[in-house]
Amino acid sequence: MLKEHVKLLSMFQQAGEIVGRKKLQKIVYISKKLDIPFSERFKFHMFGPYSEELTLRIEELCNLGFLQEILETKSGYQQYRYILTEEGEKFLDMYNLDLPNIQPCVSSMNGQSSRFLELVSTVLYFEEMEKEEIVEKVMTVKKKQNYTEEEMERAFTYIEQLKSVQH
Repeated sequence: MLKEHVKLLSMFQQAGEIVGRKKLQKIVYISKKLDIPFSERFKFHMFGPYSEELTLRIEELCNLGFLQEILETKSGYQQYRYILTEEGEKFLDMYNLDLPNIQPCVSSMNGQSSRFLELVSTVLYFEEMEKEEIVEKVMTVKKKQNYTEEEMERAFTYIEQLKSVQH
């Protein structure tokens, strides 16, 4: 039952902390696209791929005291900071879950902006299409973000970098 919760706790253990709900959603989605065995289902949403299941699991982990959620006000807007608690560490120690080392990928993604991860996850969401179609689709569904051609190219390059690190 708690196997999926343990996977998320393990990700936090390897990531250190994750700042921002949107960033958290994108990191899990991109990780899943890199064949890391997360099971949450995602749908396309206003800010790209979004999982209600992931939101509920994170809430449960916070309620259990395994994750700490800290609300911060930064530059006039509010964001959440997620950190694995000591109780979460102890809980993880009781499980022997065979997860790949995702630390390099998660740390890399954690160092990116939420805006860029939104672009990367949106590109991956449409990965079945040809590159030109993906660019056109992203420029349409993410029109308000005003992504540049350079950002689009950087997203494709970044995806390839993540794939080479993870495999």
